[in-house]
Amino acid sequence: MSTRPKTPQRGRPPGSRSFDSEVASVVGGVIKELRLAAGVSQEGLAYMANVERSYCGRIERGESQPTLFVVLKIASALGMEGFALVEQVERRLSARPRPRQPSRSKKI
Repeated sequence: MSTRPKTPQRGRPPGSRSFDSEVASVVGGVIKELRLAAGVSQEGLAYMANVERSYCGRIERGESQPTLFVVLKIASALGMEGFALVEQVERRLSARPRPRQPSRSKKI
């Protein structure tokens, strides 16, 4: 009896998802704050970043999660490096309260 290794599954694992509403909300909030601090309208930012204004609005409201390419275009339009925008998002994400994990009692 020979056992062959299973062929790896293609695509995403079952149940996985690529949209995370919490992350999308933080990304949108950071972009909105930076845009307002720069004194740029949503339409102006969309024009400078070469993205649709409605898409820019969905990003700011946390309804859409932008790709890395879009994040880099928005950062450039705001006059900053992409890593600086991502760094602000990371700081905000790490500062948020984490859900409590159930305690695991040791069985003796």
